[in-house]
Amino acid sequence: MPRAHRHYIPGLAWHITHRCHKQEFLLRFERDRKRWLYWLFEAKKRYGLCVLNYIVTSNHVHLLVVDTEKDVIAKSLQLVAGRTAQEFNQRKKRKGAFWEDRYHATAVETDEHLAKCIVYIDLNMVRAGVVKHPSEYRLSGFNEIQNPPKRYAVINWRALLNLFSISTQKCFQQEHNSWVESALQAEVKRKSFWSESIAIGSEDFVERVHQQLGLRAKGRSIVSEKEGIVLKEVLAAYNTLFDGKKSTLKPDNGYFIDLNLNNSR
Repeated sequence: MPRAHRHYIPGLAWHITHRCHKQEFLLRFERDRKRWLYWLFEAKKRYGLCVLNYIVTSNHVHLLVVDTEKDVIAKSLQLVAGRTAQEFNQRKKRKGAFWEDRYHATAVETDEHLAKCIVYIDLNMVRAGVVKHPSEYRLSGFNEIQNPPKRYAVINWRALLNLFSISTQKCFQQEHNSWVESALQAEVKRKSFWSESIAIGSEDFVERVHQQLGLRAKGRSIVSEKEGIVLKEVLAAYNTLFDGKKSTLKPDNGYFIDLNLNNSR
């Protein structure tokens, strides 16, 4: 797989996806999924990672984050992926890669497209046929939003309320639940552009991302989908625009996105 160019575009929300190595079910046990979630909480505590939604499944994870300052996302992803893999490999006396080489990051416009992305993540295990409703899958942002824990919460409520101009948690919970219920009434199926494209949003947003990429966007095409305008990726699924670096946390062979991001709404 060719190595992607290092690049960043400051001031965006990112839908990040990461698969286990060779799509193996390395996170099939709940204890390992809980450890991933624990390290996500640690990333929030240590670096101020701004998390809007997440889900951790048996062989991949979804994470929706907003940049806060330089290197926060990069350091956070390195911590979460590295420590999860390190603990698993040590316990299993296993060697080798735990994760696919690179995360994939899709830039999402912070308007109605962000709401659609949140719901897409919520319905992951419904699409997989594991549950009929996202409330049935515990280790997810859906359940944290609808039933906020007293301890170890990772969702950034202030960011959610500000981004959607909603005044209270209760109002957001009602709105969020209505998004999900509406989506469940429609056809629930995988839409690859949410996790394999470079950007999704309005035409102006995608054009702006396309222009900022410059030569790096050569060969990429802009197409119209039902959910919005999409800047497609020409590389293999779950590749990324960002050049990866190996984690220093052995024995993990995972990579992290080299992001340099600034504050934005």
